Amino acid sequence: MELLRHWAQLGVDAGLLSDSFSYVFMVNAIVAALLLGPLLGGLGTLVIAKRLAFFSEAVGHAALTGIALGVLLGEPPENPFIGLFSFCMIFALLLHFVRNRTNVPYDTLVGVFLALALAVGAALLMYVARKINIHMLENVLFGSILTVTDQDLWVLLISCSLIIMVLIPTFNRILLTCISPDIARIRGYKTNFYDYLFVIMITLVTIASVKIVGAVLVGALLLIPGATARLLTKNMGSFVLLSSLLATISCVIGTILPMELKLPIPSGAAIIIVAATFFLIATCYRIVRKG
Repeated sequence: MELLRHWAQLGVDAGLLSDSFSYVFMVNAIVAALLLGPLLGGLGTLVIAKRLAFFSEAVGHAALTGIALGVLLGEPPENPFIGLFSFCMIFALLLHFVRNRTNVPYDTLVGVFLALALAVGAALLMYVARKINIHMLENVLFGSILTVTDQDLWVLLISCSLIIMVLIPTFNRILLTCISPDIARIRGYKTNFYDYLFVIMITLVTIASVKIVGAVLVGALLLIPGATARLLTKNMGSFVLLSSLLATISCVIGTILPMELKLPIPSGAAIIIVAATFFLIATCYRIVRKG
């Protein structure tokens, strides 16, 4: 990281980069955006294929409860990783376990779990807010580039590396279980195994994204770039690549713009606004092209 910061400072001194890149947190935020963007975009295509947009939103909201539990158990308020990871993973796996053993429609089941996570999270956060700075809760909800530390980057790097190592060799199998579970079973694929594997990956990337995008908005970044790419492409390879590219560009622009324009906007909100703008442009393009 020191080398990257040194290069950034050289760019600032040479007039190639703005003065904001001389700040440590800005370099950290850009690195985080470049790590998260491709991964969120790639996984987002599978979220759309599996129709799990509501699920990713529920896991993001469960992060609120996980953070509150971590603080209550004595973890540092700025990095309650154990509580966050443990609760989100239990929440996601339990939701998927109950789904496979009940006849309740999946969207209804996710709605129940989401409401429960929000209720418990809200109650705990109000209690925790008495002990910590309230602005820290705003950072958790909507993301903040000011809070990204070297430790966060290491957690992010390890999480992204693990997900990529698993996702690349299993992507086609997970995709097939999304599109046609019956054909996947005929080919001998264990569909339940790949479903749980995908749930774990979504949970990991959600946990890793909370500091940048925010617990409330991380589900949107998994969905919007993929939805935009789907409007513009028909080939699966192009779908994944374009979604990853759009997510990365959204993360980078949404991180830089509030600093450069001195706007009091959380990084997570700015990232989602940029991603949604791409979606609106793509929608207008499709309408005009069809017309």
